Amino acid sequence: MMGWQLLILVFYLAGVQRHGFSAATLVNLLLQSVFVAKFFWWEAGYFSTLDIILDRAGYYICWGCLVWVPCLYTFSSYYLVAYKPIISTTTSLFIGLLGLLAVLLNYRVDYEKQLFRRAPDGKCELWGKPVRFIEAQYKDSSGNQRTSKLLLSGFWGTARHLNYTFELLAALSWCLPGLGLGIWPFLYFIFLTCLLIHRTFRDEEKYSYHVSSELY
Repeated sequence: MMGWQLLILVFYLAGVQRHGFSAATLVNLLLQSVFVAKFFWWEAGYFSTLDIILDRAGYYICWGCLVWVPCLYTFSSYYLVAYKPIISTTTSLFIGLLGLLAVLLNYRVDYEKQLFRRAPDGKCELWGKPVRFIEAQYKDSSGNQRTSKLLLSGFWGTARHLNYTFELLAALSWCLPGLGLGIWPFLYFIFLTCLLIHRTFRDEEKYSYHVSSELY
């Protein structure tokens, strides 16, 4: 994540040196910086994500974090070094506001899950009301019986995986400064869409050996 931040800063400075100041490249830098800062602010919550719970520290995570994240996740910034953005300052500001809202909502959805998991017996309030949840008992792929609380309040009561939706909107927003320069500035957004759709199915697999559930 620190590599992500350093690289986009270097790419921004290189772009300014090559093309001059552009509001689009600044928006690209600032939105990613806010997203990375959100990661470090919410770092404790990361330990309840699928990466840690299911994948753990193997090749998939270690190679991805050390190689794939710095190379691909920063590609939109790298592309704007080679090609000058063509969108207007007004459009850039609108994209910036959209992206900032998406990052904040992404954090809020994740924060609600973290708040729920930290609460004793899942007893807390969201949106001014006591939370509702399903306590599901299931067997994992190894045959071990486990119990998990599935939140049904707040954003999680509106739709499942809204955090993925807002993360995709955030990723799209910092790719949009490359609008009009072909498909390459959107490479990360395309990859992330495939990744999160695949992750949704992997998340569902955890409950494929379902035993019973009880609503609270």
